[in-house]
Amino acid sequence: MKLCRRFAALLCACLFSLLCAVPAGAASTSPAAPDAAGEPGPWRAMWVSTVYHLDYPSVPTTSAASLRRDADAILDGCREMGMTAVILQVRPCADALYPSAIFPWSAALTGSQGTAPQEGFDPLSYWIEGAHARGLELHAWINPYRITKKGEEFAALAKDNPAKAHPGWVVRHTDGNYYFNPGIPQVRELVKAGVQEILDNYAVDGIHLDDYFYPGTDFDDAAAFARYGDGFSSLGNWRRHNVNLLVRELGELVRESGKPCAYGISPMGVWANSASLPEGSDTLGGETYFTHFADSKKWVENGWLDYICPQIYWNIGHSKADYETLARWWSSVVEGTGVKLYIGMADYQAGAKDPQSPWHGIGEVRRQLQLNRTLPQVSGEAHFRYQLIAANPELVEYYRQSAK
Repeated sequence: MKLCRRFAALLCACLFSLLCAVPAGAASTSPAAPDAAGEPGPWRAMWVSTVYHLDYPSVPTTSAASLRRDADAILDGCREMGMTAVILQVRPCADALYPSAIFPWSAALTGSQGTAPQEGFDPLSYWIEGAHARGLELHAWINPYRITKKGEEFAALAKDNPAKAHPGWVVRHTDGNYYFNPGIPQVRELVKAGVQEILDNYAVDGIHLDDYFYPGTDFDDAAAFARYGDGFSSLGNWRRHNVNLLVRELGELVRESGKPCAYGISPMGVWANSASLPEGSDTLGGETYFTHFADSKKWVENGWLDYICPQIYWNIGHSKADYETLARWWSSVVEGTGVKLYIGMADYQAGAKDPQSPWHGIGEVRRQLQLNRTLPQVSGEAHFRYQLIAANPELVEYYRQSAK
């Protein structure tokens, strides 16, 4: 009798274990499907660039039907490759891919800044609905300061573009392009108002900034420094202060909205080299702390954002900016802060024709992903960018197989 009871108990335990195991393998519709242990899998995001319609749309058009088809194709492709999120560039150059009371319609979308799509079509709303229907997050990617990618575009800006309405906020940099001046308080308010507008009108899963801060050390902001730089003996420290204010205040704005929206930034991969600042990485790359005045390490340490996504666009073993060195350095930066670490990966380099290149084939991408999985602080990756990945059949198949 006792033996029968023990056997029955053992049988029940086995059946219970089997039943519990089924959902872990079947939960494929959530943005971060659980792994075998029942924990959320790594975040896998796809950057979708709209500047110059690099990824979306395929051609500038006012046709709502065409814009829908292009969005569906990309969203389907992201789902098939096992992505969990899409980072859509909705404000590429002081313009918008949604009806805005602040910024004009994007020329990248319809071909002419200020021209709306037909049928009252709202691309951002369509992308959000389409992403969520496919179990994907949708993060709204904005460029806070950039006005042009080619200087001559300034003349073609819509008359109601904030850059035209407030020329005193604008600086023409030595690269020929135009930028809002980060040192002017009204510029910070403009960027915040743009983010608030998105939060008020759209159920986005994230607000995402990239690496466009100050375009270089030779930025012409002497007049702004003279007016607003009291208390700062160093121009560099004042510039970093300006960026820090925007980063912190945007984080406060997102959190105060009370919406389930993450806030993240994707800076350049090298904060500073250890030769310049002792706490920097053992690298010799370009330093965003000094060249773009982006103190990304401080943002993490102060918890001003929900995630950091450094663009580590070099291979493992690179002589000046080794991928592994940087991945481990960033892991140490986020440890204990509560800020998630996602790695921005250079998938666009995969498939190099030179057999001697570390980017020949897709081996480098695979090695980097394998390394990431050994670092507990790395919570996932963002991949740059959709059309370049879609044009690499080997890489697409690898992601499809990895998603199974």
